[in-house]
Amino acid sequence: MAYKKRILITGGAGFIGSHLVRHFVNTYSDYLIVNLDALTYAGNLENLRDIEDKPNYRFVKGDITDLIFIRQLFRDHDFDGVLHCAAESHVDRSIEDPLIFIQTNVMGTAALLQACREQWGEDMGDKRFHHISTDEVFGSLGSEGFFVETTPYDPRSPYSASKAGSDHLVRAFWHTYGLPMVISNCSNNYGPYQFPEKLIPLFIRNITLGKPLPVYGQGVNVRDWLYVEDHVRALDLIFHKGQPGETYNIGGHNEWKNIDLIRLLCDIVDNKTGKPAGTSQQLITFVKDRAGHDMRYAIDAGKIKADLGWVPSLTFEEGLSKTVDWYLSSHEWLESVTSGDYLKYYEQQYSNR
Repeated sequence: MAYKKRILITGGAGFIGSHLVRHFVNTYSDYLIVNLDALTYAGNLENLRDIEDKPNYRFVKGDITDLIFIRQLFRDHDFDGVLHCAAESHVDRSIEDPLIFIQTNVMGTAALLQACREQWGEDMGDKRFHHISTDEVFGSLGSEGFFVETTPYDPRSPYSASKAGSDHLVRAFWHTYGLPMVISNCSNNYGPYQFPEKLIPLFIRNITLGKPLPVYGQGVNVRDWLYVEDHVRALDLIFHKGQPGETYNIGGHNEWKNIDLIRLLCDIVDNKTGKPAGTSQQLITFVKDRAGHDMRYAIDAGKIKADLGWVPSLTFEEGLSKTVDWYLSSHEWLESVTSGDYLKYYEQQYSNR
């Protein structure tokens, strides 16, 4: 089949990436979607069982930091566009092992940019490199104000510093080589298929198991929460209609103190599982605060609304209810992820292909 576009999505077996791959495969049957993922701890092909046999979908296992491999992948597929989602993304892990974050997030992005530059040559007019980043590059806010696209960078953790570095590289390739790029910086995502080391899936699982709910400090840190499928809709719009060289902030308009979020989550799970009100809140345990813990993130998403017409489709309460429903009905997926059995799925499904 002659495809209208050939698109590379990196990190497409991860949380956001798998939702992005599914959306593009199902929405654009005339696009070939190639999912590149190294299948490290958070890459799970079970997230994509429902589309793995679609004719316009291909999975490739590989490392974005391997420039020789990336160059060959570009020669094999002659991509028209890249949605770069692959990243090490957990702050606590970055504090324990910062160098892997620098290697993946900075050097991996550099390898992809260089491959795009080499493959696309001088005729880049209809090409697109979409770098998917985070609001954490902007640092920490006080009790007022919002991150906008022009907010100065002030990363506070090895994770956010490595993402800031990759953002700067993408912009450098735009200014220096004219590589047509867009960047999106999003707030905290939540929803189905999120690896259960992140706050919301971790706490849903702990509540169902009756385990402690460890809250950093006093739980007063504030985050803006974005339902993952709303994020994916925004990424689609930015990739197709965003202006080259521009940055777009994507926020959920859902600012919550961590402790208030956790109490709401406890109440939702209690209600859905038939427990007396307040039962799970007794599991809340305050622990020593994380090093360099940013106090508040909040995004002004006015630019993407004005330029591209995007707004979130769900309130946080609606999205959280849908998320809890999914995790409560996905015991097999959770067990597979937490036991490590999900790592066997690639060998079972792809070793003989």
